[in-house]
Amino acid sequence: MNLRFRELPIAIALLAVCAFFAAKEPAFLGARNLSMLVTELSITATLAMGMLLVLLPGHIDLSAGSGVGLLGGIGSVLVMHQHLPAPAALGLGFLCGVLIWMAMGAFIVCERMPSFIVTLGAMLIFKGLFWRVINNSTVPVVPGGQSNLYSLLTTYYLPAHYGWVLAAVLVFALIFTTLSARRQRIAHGFAVESREMAFLRLFIAAQAIALFVLVTGQFRGIPLPSLILGGVMLIVYALTQHTALGRHLYAIGGSAEAALVSGVPMKRTVIAAYGCMGAIVAITGFMQTAYAGSSTTTVGDLMELDAVAACVIGGVNLRGGRGTVLGVLLGALIIACLLNGMQLMSVENDKKFVARGVVLILAVWMDMRLSRKA
Repeated sequence: MNLRFRELPIAIALLAVCAFFAAKEPAFLGARNLSMLVTELSITATLAMGMLLVLLPGHIDLSAGSGVGLLGGIGSVLVMHQHLPAPAALGLGFLCGVLIWMAMGAFIVCERMPSFIVTLGAMLIFKGLFWRVINNSTVPVVPGGQSNLYSLLTTYYLPAHYGWVLAAVLVFALIFTTLSARRQRIAHGFAVESREMAFLRLFIAAQAIALFVLVTGQFRGIPLPSLILGGVMLIVYALTQHTALGRHLYAIGGSAEAALVSGVPMKRTVIAAYGCMGAIVAITGFMQTAYAGSSTTTVGDLMELDAVAACVIGGVNLRGGRGTVLGVLLGALIIACLLNGMQLMSVENDKKFVARGVVLILAVWMDMRLSRKA
């Protein structure tokens, strides 16, 4: 997850957005608001990680937002109305997500259908099924009883002292993996960066981890959604950078014809990407529903657009073949800061929609300009 030149302008833009809202609304940098911002970021960024896997081979998923509502609604109905234990209900919802999205991916690649059209239709189907599942009513997810574990997804905070222990483990793991990768590259004769640059990157990463624990510890501790996001990021990073599936995703997005000639299993790779997307949509749905406190007809609205915007802002090419986990995280952070800042400033809903639309258009425009120059 090295900071590359392409991510530098994104980091600068993020600092500019934060500075603007901090100047306009001092509460933006308050401990309570920063903790809420971390939770909101975690939900948006988790979905964006799944979108990254789908965008890398040159596809897209416009049904993600409706899927967030549907799978979150399935979990809440099973817990509140069918009285299933929360682990069993969430497990069933998770399994539904994986199977549904794998079936959608199989339909796209086997029938050679544009993913834009298929997922657009699925968006409407999932929205209708979601309203049907919750019977066009509100299904509350409140602490206590069977729903206690469900609600804990966004109400539990890891105490700060445990957070420092976890931070130390992460820093040591980062040092170990960096040194191991460096030794392997040297053993195979590949070029490596200088020791000074490697130390600088590790130092910046350690500082960022320490700052995160310090800031979240000022309120109640580390929000559970941020730990879930960390786990999802780790899995997606490992998939994209250290597995054959990741190499195949980049290869298909870079050139589908060349990937086919090279023997890349095109269908299996895309289906796997959509299956991972379904799993992440389910996780996001559970967190978003728990954060809202209930499953209502508006849960998940426009989340697919925020996920796409986070990816594009983070340097993911809409045609596929380019994108990193770090870039997507930075893009999601810009989106989360923008929405949180507007909320603090009591910006009207119509202006919020305009701002999100402008950000999405600018992100795509920037991606197109950069792609033409590359």
